[in-house]
Amino acid sequence: MPVYVYQTFEINQGKFKEAIENLQNIKKYRNEHYDHTVEVFIPITGQDYKYALLATYEGLGEMEIQNRKMYDDDEYLKLIGDFFLEHVVQGTMYTQMFRGINKKISSKEEK
Repeated sequence: MPVYVYQTFEINQGKFKEAIENLQNIKKYRNEHYDHTVEVFIPITGQDYKYALLATYEGLGEMEIQNRKMYDDDEYLKLIGDFFLEHVVQGTMYTQMFRGINKKISSKEEK
């Protein structure tokens, strides 16, 4: 069952261009080196400084395996460390996890 990790954060507007470039590099690196997909979402409406990452994993176990690999990867740690320390406003990261529903749940009337 797929697992979705949705993280929102505010970008430091003083380093907007560098932050967007760094986000693109993080997305590319993770999609090329790990067994999950990452999308970057930019605002169309609402707060124009709030951005999001959506990572999609095959399941919770796969998420743990991929996270272990990422945090053992010095190149990835440099990318993500620079991004969060230099481009994200401290205290604005909010992470949610969702699970997809693949199977129809029968109601009492159908049984």
